[in-house]
Amino acid sequence: MALISSESLERVKQAVDIVEVISAHTDLRRQGARWVGLCPFHEERTPSFSVDAQEKLYHCFGCGVGGDTIKFIEEKEGLGFAEAVELLADRYGVELEREREDPRAEAKRQQRRRLGELLDRTAGFYAAYLWESEEAGKARQYLAERGLGEGVLKAFAVGYAPSAWDKVLLRGQRAGFKVEEMRGVGLVQKGRGGGEYDRFRSRIMFPIRDRRGRTLGYGGRAMRSDQGAKYVNTAETDFFHKSRMLYGIDLAKAAIAKEGRAVVVEGYTDVLALHQAGIEEAVGVMGTAITDEQVASLSGMVEEVILALDADSAGQEAMLRAQRVAAGRKMRLRVAAMPAGEDPAEMMAAEGGAERFRALLDGAVELTAFQVDLVLARTDTSSPAERDRALAEVAPIMAGLGESASRDDLVRRVAERLDLEPAMVMGRVVSAQPLSGGSVEPEAPRGAPAPQPRRTAELTSRERRERALLAMCIALPEEGKGYLDKLTDEHLTRLGSRAATWIRENPQDPASNLPREDAELSGLVAELIITAHDEPASPEAMELNFLLLEQRRIEAEIAAAGERDDYEQRAALSRERAALVQRIAHAERVGG
Repeated sequence: MALISSESLERVKQAVDIVEVISAHTDLRRQGARWVGLCPFHEERTPSFSVDAQEKLYHCFGCGVGGDTIKFIEEKEGLGFAEAVELLADRYGVELEREREDPRAEAKRQQRRRLGELLDRTAGFYAAYLWESEEAGKARQYLAERGLGEGVLKAFAVGYAPSAWDKVLLRGQRAGFKVEEMRGVGLVQKGRGGGEYDRFRSRIMFPIRDRRGRTLGYGGRAMRSDQGAKYVNTAETDFFHKSRMLYGIDLAKAAIAKEGRAVVVEGYTDVLALHQAGIEEAVGVMGTAITDEQVASLSGMVEEVILALDADSAGQEAMLRAQRVAAGRKMRLRVAAMPAGEDPAEMMAAEGGAERFRALLDGAVELTAFQVDLVLARTDTSSPAERDRALAEVAPIMAGLGESASRDDLVRRVAERLDLEPAMVMGRVVSAQPLSGGSVEPEAPRGAPAPQPRRTAELTSRERRERALLAMCIALPEEGKGYLDKLTDEHLTRLGSRAATWIRENPQDPASNLPREDAELSGLVAELIITAHDEPASPEAMELNFLLLEQRRIEAEIAAAGERDDYEQRAALSRERAALVQRIAHAERVGG
């Protein structure tokens, strides 16, 4: 793909409101010149996350993450750089220009945009037809009987496909789209006689959108018994791959980030009903079997997923596959066991349904425990052969837990249910090949906080001084230039030296074009810029911090000279240090 032009990139950066973007993921409050809140990247009780609205940077003083708005979108939305820029450009109305684009690539990109417009236009037509046509009256009645209000239906752009054979086909042609284009995105299909007709007719239409809110396909629910399949989806196209899609992800992503979890349900109306009830972190898999691709997609957004799916054989097999994918991605899967014969939409429509569903979420169990309980529930414990079969089935499931309190608890439960010695059960578990393909990290006890990222190590005095000095070099660039020229690798840590080089090379605007390939450096530069705006800077403080770093450099050279038995050099350095100590004492008096 061609590069986005630097001018376009700069326009996007200037247009975005970083406080607005980040506020969708964590609550921020103004504190002086900056905004602070709980870090959306790790669990904490005391806010350590800071946003600089002027420089459009963020930094967490707890876990060390930091960067600009584009970096934030990359991390929280699980997007690549170009996708993140495109998302922000769409949101803030910036037209992107590209450099050195191959004509064929440009044509393909323009065609994809054109087809995306076709899908969005058609979704708008279906939505309008639902509310404005007499024909859609039964569909409106059905949706109302499911307890779904106009607000949530319009938010999800739910619509209705007319019964006419060619309504969408003719509208598309009048708008300048070719039949081949409409067929390519799954809106029309060939008839037996060779003609074309609308794929969706007399169906309630659910647009299926990606994280950016772009329509990629549709799900259609039949309104008559003679229509064949109750649900028909867009056929697989270059745009639409059902196994990769999650219904409602565009409207759920902010709530997923805030709640720290995703709730996965089966159907379209399940998602609508839950969002209407305020459970806005819900997404749908559009079928009982969650796919590896859907789990992988969620793993880029959240660390915990609660499955509220049917526990039939197909659903159980899908959960096992999901467990394998989640284990490799350090994602926790829990199961909220739905009552037999009742789906979330039906539960929401009943009195007290929302409270019942929230209770199921609160009581969700680890997927491993759920799977073990399913095996035990269908085991005839009066039969030794059945007990042997059950043990052989649950041992690989429990083996995937590794050594943990959760595994020990399950071993005791299985031993009691199958009337076996716990030592025997544990022996089978230890020798079993884990179903997840290998041992995973022990699961946290129920109610314990989710695993946290490794926090930044406590800073050394050297790191504190170098960061204070580098931040002041940004705050006072004229004075800072002299100190940046004097600082060497012997004064600074490796990361501090890289940051100093960055500031030297970008003296006017160190926030511009942060190194995307170096998250550690980007985080530190963001921290230094935010600190430069917040903390007082003065030539006296800069001098003192530089002298302290110089003292540390000399002391390191004295130690090295002693190891070489170079007493003459050591004596000379000691005299230099003594003079430096006097300068430090003077600087401290001047600085108060």
